[in-house]
Amino acid sequence: MSDRYTVNSNPAIMRQILTLIAILAAFGMNIWANINPPNGSTIGAISQNIFGSVLITPASYAFAIWGLIYLGLISLAIYQVLPAQKDNLLLEKIGYKLAISSVFQIIWVICFLYRQYAASFLAMLCILFPLIAAYVNLPFRTRVSRWERWLIRTPISIYLAWISIATIVNGATVLEFWQWKGWGIQPEVWTIIMLLLGSIITHFVIMPRLDVAYGAVFVWAATAIAIKNSGIILIAGTAIGLSIALVVLLLWFSFYGAANHHNFERDLDH
Repeated sequence: MSDRYTVNSNPAIMRQILTLIAILAAFGMNIWANINPPNGSTIGAISQNIFGSVLITPASYAFAIWGLIYLGLISLAIYQVLPAQKDNLLLEKIGYKLAISSVFQIIWVICFLYRQYAASFLAMLCILFPLIAAYVNLPFRTRVSRWERWLIRTPISIYLAWISIATIVNGATVLEFWQWKGWGIQPEVWTIIMLLLGSIITHFVIMPRLDVAYGAVFVWAATAIAIKNSGIILIAGTAIGLSIALVVLLLWFSFYGAANHHNFERDLDH
């Protein structure tokens, strides 16, 4: 039997259609929230005007990554709805997880725009967990087609990486809204702790998989945090240092892994 199998056609088609609809609906909600926000302020305006003092928030330009995220997700949605992908084993494993994340993406936007920040954090967790469940099914150490690599694996990696960072930022905004005093610890120290936490999570995720896409998102966010906090040397230096360390490790492990793979294939030839 091949690595693909035939699933019952009706459930597969239903999954394809609902995933497409959910991703397009989430994209539409984000467009609406920026063009004609229902409560008068865009997500960016709320983040900068109300939570501008949250040091872990990246510079405004970093949020342009949503364009790349939705380019990838919409490409994935179109690819997975093609008749030829109805029996795709990888998509079958992912199931409705992307659709669930997209639905909660819509809920998150509504909660945040209407200043329900605690509810928005719960919605963010409901985006994060299905994405993690989808991500663990992605193949990184086995060969996949070019289409599956660029239209399934990479979009999910980028989306999960950004949502992982956004969850930390969202949690910080909720604590700021509640006027939490940080147990007497300075905000700069908490920011460094959160940067270290994000870096540890990123290393834990990408090193076994050599997931460059996930790592690149962390570097993008950390650099934006450094730029926003350029006047606070400790935060900016930590963010840049963690980014450089991650890039060096990725290059090292990528080279080491490629060399081992080449040696393995050479031994097989002999």
